[in-house]
Amino acid sequence: MLKIYICEDIEIERDKIQQIIENIVLMEDLDMELCCVSEDPYVILDKVKETEEVGLYFLDIELGADMTGLTLAQEIRKYDPRGFVIFITTHSEMSYMTFIYKLEALDFILKDNPEELGKRVYECILKANQRFASANNKVHANFSVKVNEKIFTIDYDDILFFETSPNVHKIILHCKNRQMEFLGKIKEIEKQVDDRFYRCHRSFLVNRDNIREIDFQNRVIYMVNGDECLISSRMMKGLKERAGMYTGPDMD
Repeated sequence: MLKIYICEDIEIERDKIQQIIENIVLMEDLDMELCCVSEDPYVILDKVKETEEVGLYFLDIELGADMTGLTLAQEIRKYDPRGFVIFITTHSEMSYMTFIYKLEALDFILKDNPEELGKRVYECILKANQRFASANNKVHANFSVKVNEKIFTIDYDDILFFETSPNVHKIILHCKNRQMEFLGKIKEIEKQVDDRFYRCHRSFLVNRDNIREIDFQNRVIYMVNGDECLISSRMMKGLKERAGMYTGPDMD
């Protein structure tokens, strides 16, 4: 979820921006929430430090404080490097400063035209939402594992299944072209990965996208590369349902 912050020292302007944003989030049914609205840049910064999540920031440049919107954005970047910063101001001549400060602002919006303000805020919110969703999908499309002090990142597409190792507290990761063993627990991995993975057995967590064939009679799953993993009778119904093959109670 994207957290939204507004820092504007003029109350009437702050209320107007807040109303515009609330209407857009409600109208578009976006997974966002107003996290902090304030005239005080230090209040905003404290909230950013506390939240530790990606934010969408609407900042005035002149804040009537010893910290400007530009310096506030610099401080925010220390705690939220992936955040989206939008400056809303009456000072068009200040736009070049965002480049000098190396802030990578998403937009620089002038307050002068209320109709244009609403349109630009709308565009910024949709753009930030799209980028945030894309970044999240990219993050969750792979699995990171530590083996012998090295970190390996494996695409979900390359993972066949996870298997409990005969070696205590260890897991064997079966990929299309390799295997690796690492410290871990199946139940913890199950919480990390997405719904393409299914716990088909107490010792196996399988990637359904890489299943070639399922032998329900012998309770064996054949993967795209010929590897095999087991299905427990208790997990068979769920696997059939996921595969769209369940038509009634199991007869075995």
